[in-house]
Amino acid sequence: MNIKNRCAACKYLRKKCPLNCIFFPYFPPNDPQRFAFVHKIYGASNVAKTLQQLPVQLRGDAAECLYQEAKCRMSDPVYGCVAIISQLQHEINSAQSELAMVQADLSILRSTRVGTNYRWDTHV
Repeated sequence: MNIKNRCAACKYLRKKCPLNCIFFPYFPPNDPQRFAFVHKIYGASNVAKTLQQLPVQLRGDAAECLYQEAKCRMSDPVYGCVAIISQLQHEINSAQSELAMVQADLSILRSTRVGTNYRWDTHV
């Protein structure tokens, strides 16, 4: 592999990229920031060990998770991904509450309609 084909990790670490580089498939040369985030949070050695311990078919997902978690940790050092999870959980709870209120209103309207024998589909 020549110097132009080095992965983002080897470029960042300023080393030669070996043919069997553990980073090459997951940290492409055209996205150097991806490895920079992961390296800053986890370190190259820890990432390499993590990837090597996994079956090949899981390494891509693991690298993506490490990147996403590192990116979140860079933008929010205290909460990281937990801040996003908490926000999404809050949105789910709000949507569920709103759905419950709409279902209750609909139930009331249906019971009123049955009691008055009003046909909603014939009146516009």
